[in-house]
Amino acid sequence: MRDTRESRLLLVLLIAIAFALITVDIRGGEESPVDGARQAAATVFGPVEKSVATAVDPIGNAIGAVRDSGERHDRISELERENAALKQRLGSDDRNRSRVRELDTMLKKAGAGQYGIKGAEVIAIGAAQGFSWTVTIDIGSNDGIKRDMTVLNGDGLVGRVTTVGPNTSTVLLANDPDFTVGTRMEKTDELGFATGQGDRPLSVQLLNGKAKVKNGDRLVTFGSQGGKPFVPGVPVGEVVRVDPSGGSLTRNIYVRPFVGFTQLDIVGVVVQAPRSDPRDTVLPSKPAAPKPTPTVTVTVTPSPNGDGGEEAQGNVGATADGNGQDPDNAGGQNDVE
Repeated sequence: MRDTRESRLLLVLLIAIAFALITVDIRGGEESPVDGARQAAATVFGPVEKSVATAVDPIGNAIGAVRDSGERHDRISELERENAALKQRLGSDDRNRSRVRELDTMLKKAGAGQYGIKGAEVIAIGAAQGFSWTVTIDIGSNDGIKRDMTVLNGDGLVGRVTTVGPNTSTVLLANDPDFTVGTRMEKTDELGFATGQGDRPLSVQLLNGKAKVKNGDRLVTFGSQGGKPFVPGVPVGEVVRVDPSGGSLTRNIYVRPFVGFTQLDIVGVVVQAPRSDPRDTVLPSKPAAPKPTPTVTVTVTPSPNGDGGEEAQGNVGATADGNGQDPDNAGGQNDVE
């Protein structure tokens, strides 16, 4: 159709008629005068619509599936986020429980040694002062912390305070090569000086070159005048190697520290030294030696009986010392017929 004035007027007229029919249909409701025509159109065009719908439905279903898939993906992502948050909360709870255990163990150590301590948290490692093995704790001069105070945790000696700020302090760890502390052997009281060696055992030089030392022996701090920088009785470590004396005036041993310096979290600064030397009371109790297993021995001796046979006599004994004798029933005899 050519674009003429008549064609434009016809188009406007058709649009006006269409609007008029729509208005009449809406106002008429179920009794609309055009309802018959609509039913007729449905009869004619229904099969065509159904055919088109059959062809188009897979596409629509695919689009719906993609849309639903996106919704499911969003839901899965939301659930994953919720699970991650839950795991994080559970992990946080586990960490809190672990920290409570650390604090409880440290308080028991402090109670055993009668140390007045102030608890702190390790918030950084490798302070700017240039020390190789240092940590920063979250208390300082505002909390009563001063230079050259002993630092410990639930396992034993951590180090000493070297630098103090208003709210933080730097602690030189006991395994630093610049760290030295006086030590005393458990039971024998042999004195020495322990020096840090990084991630290797502490090197301890005993003053007595003829001191009798063996693996498993334990050491504590000897203590300083006025309790600074070290209070006495803090567990240091356990002997893992002993060098031959070689006739020298001193003797070198190597000690594995009780403290894990790469796993520090909760520590305590000793702000008040004990009134008396706790000596070995802060060391944990050694596990009791296992009881020896009783040895059972059975001795059978033949003896003649009345009918020409033999009667077995059993000598049964249980011993706890492995020598075949029962201290309570050394001559116990049981006859077995």
